[in-house]
Amino acid sequence: MDVPGDYSSGQNDYIDYTVLMPPTPDNQPAGSSSSAASTSQSKPDANRSSKMGNKMERRLSVMKSNNKSMLLRSQTGDFDHNRWLFESKGKYGIGNAFWPDDIDNGEGGVIMSDFLDKPWKPLTRKVKVPAKVLSPYRLLIVLRLVILFFFLWWRVANPNEDAMWLWGLSIVCEIWFAFSWILDILPKLNPINRATDLDTLHDKFEQPSPSNPTGRSDLPGVDVFVSTADPEKEPPLVTANTLLSILAVDYPIEKLSAYISDDGGAILTFEAMAEAVRFAEYWVPFCRKHDIEPRNPDSYFSIKKDPTKNKKKPDFVKDRRWIKREYDEFKVRINGLPEQIKKRAEQFNLREELKEKRIAKEKNGGVLPPDGVEVVKATWMADGTHWPGTWFEPKPDHSKGDHAGILQIMSKVPELEPVMGGPNEGALDFTGIDIRVPMFAYVSREKRPGFDHNKKAGAMNGMVRASAILSNGAFILNLDCDHYVYNSKAIKEGMCFMMDRGGDRICYIQFPQRFEGIDPSDRYANHNTVFFDGNMRALDGLQGPVYVGTGCMFRRYALYGFNPPRANEYNGVFGQEKAPAMHVRTQSQASQISETSDLESDTQPLTDDPDLGLPKKFGNSTIFTDTIPVAEYQGRPLADHMSVQNGRPPGALLLPRPPLDAPTVAEAIAVISCWYEDNTEWGDRIGWIYGSVTEDVVTGYRMHNRGWRSVYCITKRDAFRGTAPINLTDRLHQVLRWATGSVEIFFSKNNAMFATRRLKFLQRVAYLNVGIYPFTSIFLVVYCFLPALCLFSGKFIVQSLDIHFLSYLLCISLTLILISLLEVKWSGIGLEEWWRNEQFWLIGGSSAHLAAVVQGLLKVLAGIEISFTLTSKASGEDEDDAFADLYIVKWTGLFIMPLTIIVVNLVAIVIGASRTIYSVIPQWNKLFGGIFFSMWVLTHMYPFCKGLMGRRGKVPTIVYVWSGLVSITVSLLWITISPPDDVSGGGGFSV
Repeated sequence: MDVPGDYSSGQNDYIDYTVLMPPTPDNQPAGSSSSAASTSQSKPDANRSSKMGNKMERRLSVMKSNNKSMLLRSQTGDFDHNRWLFESKGKYGIGNAFWPDDIDNGEGGVIMSDFLDKPWKPLTRKVKVPAKVLSPYRLLIVLRLVILFFFLWWRVANPNEDAMWLWGLSIVCEIWFAFSWILDILPKLNPINRATDLDTLHDKFEQPSPSNPTGRSDLPGVDVFVSTADPEKEPPLVTANTLLSILAVDYPIEKLSAYISDDGGAILTFEAMAEAVRFAEYWVPFCRKHDIEPRNPDSYFSIKKDPTKNKKKPDFVKDRRWIKREYDEFKVRINGLPEQIKKRAEQFNLREELKEKRIAKEKNGGVLPPDGVEVVKATWMADGTHWPGTWFEPKPDHSKGDHAGILQIMSKVPELEPVMGGPNEGALDFTGIDIRVPMFAYVSREKRPGFDHNKKAGAMNGMVRASAILSNGAFILNLDCDHYVYNSKAIKEGMCFMMDRGGDRICYIQFPQRFEGIDPSDRYANHNTVFFDGNMRALDGLQGPVYVGTGCMFRRYALYGFNPPRANEYNGVFGQEKAPAMHVRTQSQASQISETSDLESDTQPLTDDPDLGLPKKFGNSTIFTDTIPVAEYQGRPLADHMSVQNGRPPGALLLPRPPLDAPTVAEAIAVISCWYEDNTEWGDRIGWIYGSVTEDVVTGYRMHNRGWRSVYCITKRDAFRGTAPINLTDRLHQVLRWATGSVEIFFSKNNAMFATRRLKFLQRVAYLNVGIYPFTSIFLVVYCFLPALCLFSGKFIVQSLDIHFLSYLLCISLTLILISLLEVKWSGIGLEEWWRNEQFWLIGGSSAHLAAVVQGLLKVLAGIEISFTLTSKASGEDEDDAFADLYIVKWTGLFIMPLTIIVVNLVAIVIGASRTIYSVIPQWNKLFGGIFFSMWVLTHMYPFCKGLMGRRGKVPTIVYVWSGLVSITVSLLWITISPPDDVSGGGGFSV
């Protein structure tokens, strides 16, 4: 390109800049040489070309005489794009970064605001485990399976002729252990992680849009259930803190409702909840104002770190000091409630007694009757009326199993619009802070003699019905009374899965259980991270995690026993043939819910399996049945993309909740009566399932069996936290309850062997393992005694410790260690946690699991019911030591078998070593083999031994007595069975 004379002479600011453009006839200056074709153009064309050349001269920068290339000047920084655009009036073009105002938009013109609409984004995504971890993990599993097969084949083909009974016992146990390991490891082949996008959830549901001009929340309603039964074992202060953490969660206030089920009907719990609601009027706005985490006041004020970290408001310290004082006074009031209620009852009872005496004197001529006056010792409320629940001195109609139903709405339905606080709200400045509190209701279902109330499952179903009439949240979050909300955004995290595409097929979101107050060494594997971070994460890659009783958000429609809108069936031996399940609409589906409801998308499968039929018997409350289609519709995801199926239009949930009136509350009380479930399907198909002490696992299994899916939601900040028993006795009784429920499942119709084709094969294997794992205790106990039997007899499970046995043992052990290391890698658990889990597996397997098998068989075969005591939520008597319960020794029959195993193995080591040392021909290989396996058993039993020794290492007297009895009995028994003689290989050893 030639340089015009005007630019070549003189100095100017843009002489060092250039723009290289490809030479075309349209962009060449007028003075440049042209081809013959251009000279032959007509005069108008030449004039137009001249004008274009002048225009290009004005817009293009010029080139310096010592020419540099465009690339070189860009790399050295000599070229300034901003200066070029300013001087030459160049154009950026069009796009969402810049859109010129003077561009011709045409008929279908586009403006800059059109680019401001954000593209559709999913609310969740799967994060796969890296292949460098997962591929070796799967390969090692296959390799170990092959090694186990050849090892067992070799063991069967090479019996020990010298001790066939030892060989037979060991080979049976080893085959069972291999089978049990396969059931446990196969569901772990496809672990996954998940992530949520809370910003996208906020943009979709809580921002102004054409369908939501005011930006009011379009999220569905959530009902939170808290269950308690005994205020002595579940302190009201713990329950009150859980309630406060729920009322302060970060979720639309008008869409949240809280319920507590007090299955004991205790006035202490009732008045403690009333106190908690009053304190919530200050605590909840305080949490919103200063973004407090966690929102359980007891946990928040117990945090060791600096409370002012990341707090920016200048009045935070003053507010915190004031609310801390209020909370201390609140705790004093809660702790003083038992004495206050008793004094109140004494005063009212004395008043009633004086009143009755006065009436009796008036009727008897001013003299008391000779038999005196009998006055019922009632329990009174603060307003001077009888408490309708359980009295301190139980009477007919006022005992734990015989009292009226109670429903009290302690916090009314909040206003639809925010209610902003003022500068003087109880010495706190809540200006610009929404001071509304979610609705809260106290529920205690009716109990009468002669009715089977079905323990916790029955209480949960009563709350399902009452909440459907009062608030009818599309989703239900259930928590134990000692599990509080640790992450205020936990409900929104779960809602991301429910409201995402495909969310209409999800029946529940299970959150991991995290615990506080566990001893630093986690002696009894209370954190249970191997299960919650390993097994549950792996099940999430199949059809979903099992339901574990607390920290679970349900789809209400799925709890009612309906089938998912879409499902797959898995045919073939291993479920390798996947096909969509056939669906068909039925007339009964529409008629049994509502004649006017729109159920076009609620198609149901045509099947003969009873678990895939339609729920029909909900009870005689038409108000309740009318809420079912409403809950189903409100639980649908947002239909904002073509890939979303069975969705609802945006802005459909903006209408206010109808106010509660007397007939509605009366109907809610009616549905928690003890007779309501007669001739219905509650507990059989609808709601929580009855018939097992582990109703949670059965309820989740029935949903998966219908084709629903579940999701495991692990949040960066723990969603919920609770307490767990750190005392050995309490821990074993907790495991006993779980294991007994598993035995019941195995012998019931809920056994996974009878599952439908909608259950994936590996999911079926996981549920099958749930029912089978307690039976491993039988073989485990036998195997724990085998080393002692080997040492007593001088024999071993194999003929000799040859190279084949040792090689197989080494390969099996190495592959197990490598698999465990990779499992630790993808699950994020620690090696110490894994080892604690292995130790407690043997402790629990030899005690609680064995007892569970016996109790389960008694219940199934003989009909003997098992009663379980609640796990105590209170701390030890020593309040200065947070882990005082850890050192308390409470004797239980569950200690007998582990203690016997320990004593027998110790005695066997002594006897075996003595026999070998004094033998004419000592067989050291058999001694070392027996000692090695005995030490394996004793190493696993180490936490059990520490638990028996208490705080200062003092062993209880009963342990010495039991150890002595076992030692003497074993020694005499073995002398009787195998008396020493000079001919035997035992040599000259004698007892």
